[in-house]
Amino acid sequence: MTTLREFRLPDLGEGLTESDVVAWRVKAGDRVELNQVIAEVETAKALVEIPSPYAGVVQALHAEEGQTVEVGEPLVTFEVPDDAASSASPAPAPAPPEEVTTPETAEPVSESQGAGAHQPSDTERDEGPEPNLVGYGARPERAGRPRRRPRRYAPVSESGWAGAHQVSDTLDPDARRAAVRAHTTPGIRAMAKRLGVDLTGVQGTGPDGSVTREDVEAAAASGATAHAATHVVSPNGAAPARSETRTPVRGVRKHTAAAMVASVREAPQASVFLTVDVTRSMELLARLKSHRMAGGTRITVLALVARAMCALLPRHPALMTRWQDLPDGGAELVRPAQVDLGIAVATDRGLVVPHVPGADRMSLVELADALGRLTETARAGRTPPERLTGGTLTITNVGVFGVDAGTPILNPGEPAILGVGQVARRPWEHDGEVALRQVMTLSLTFDHRVVDGEQGARFLADLGAVLEDPALALLLGGPDDVGSGTAGEGA
Repeated sequence: MTTLREFRLPDLGEGLTESDVVAWRVKAGDRVELNQVIAEVETAKALVEIPSPYAGVVQALHAEEGQTVEVGEPLVTFEVPDDAASSASPAPAPAPPEEVTTPETAEPVSESQGAGAHQPSDTERDEGPEPNLVGYGARPERAGRPRRRPRRYAPVSESGWAGAHQVSDTLDPDARRAAVRAHTTPGIRAMAKRLGVDLTGVQGTGPDGSVTREDVEAAAASGATAHAATHVVSPNGAAPARSETRTPVRGVRKHTAAAMVASVREAPQASVFLTVDVTRSMELLARLKSHRMAGGTRITVLALVARAMCALLPRHPALMTRWQDLPDGGAELVRPAQVDLGIAVATDRGLVVPHVPGADRMSLVELADALGRLTETARAGRTPPERLTGGTLTITNVGVFGVDAGTPILNPGEPAILGVGQVARRPWEHDGEVALRQVMTLSLTFDHRVVDGEQGARFLADLGAVLEDPALALLLGGPDDVGSGTAGEGA
């Protein structure tokens, strides 16, 4: 005997409420093992592989590639043996990272609200606990045959959905887009985008004129490629007019936009700049390339700046102290026990800021190794969600794009962000003469509620001094050294 089990999209952590289905690894009829990867989804922060919570047969997939699925909505229905269904038990979820606050998960939406939520029967409640994916948090599931919500399509008007030329002639761009959305699903639109098909020119053969997968495939085979994004067909055959394109904001771009707006709204930000002669630092890096103590590790300018920054932070504690609002309307300053150094990484999906835990306790070689792994993982979209929040402060390397300097925006909840400009050979005063030297501009943005202008300026000046003469790093103590003298004044 077997039982049908519906698996809903779990809470993937950090308060995320939706995910886009990037790729299915299984199809209906496939037999899967427990914890076998069944899908790859994209959240606002990373690509996540979804493991199967059951061993059994895939009975149905409830979303198409490219479709956005809300947390708690049906994802897969499995056909599982009765003994496996009754013996399933939750897997333990790991403890959340220290000092990271996760928003509460939204309550399930009822069917009348459009999410197809299911209220379990008494029989279902007695069937035992449902398996839970490690680290994903609780999510609703139900047993029994799944119920699909009927899709409702807008009536087909003579001018609204009768072919590409009539749509172009009679509707403005907003109406054209509305007509397309009214007769297609997100999965169909994603499929059409991949195949380069213009949906305004596809005659739907589904219920009420809706466009099916077969319609899109037929249009692609016939060469009906997308053109509506760049021009509209003119009825008299005149040269096409260019028009705007519109792209939905989702995934990393949506998360980044919200974070930047929150950062500017909540924290008063100020910036200071310093241009430094880093010739001796560059000579050091050149020597380390072949030095046996480097162990073959590629040590970059970013790694050197990050190590110098971590070594200086104990002398400038304000730069690693965050502002924390309290429920009673008050506030407090929180200084973490270690430096979880954030690194801004540009990826194909947008900007992400993973962090290296305990960066202040790493050697230069260890930190260089950690930065290399962090960057590779972030660009592959595999950064764990807990590594994308809770950083102490951040470095952004705009120099790799040939930029001298900028005014970076604080990562929300952090007191400072350091911008690292390109290293360029320029005329520079050296030993009383003008010579070609390798120089770099540093830009520091800080939360002015926590860091005073003097504190930010002193920190940047000390960082510049160490990069100008790396031997000064020998004067710095370990991570618990709070320093003395002018280096710590005002901090």
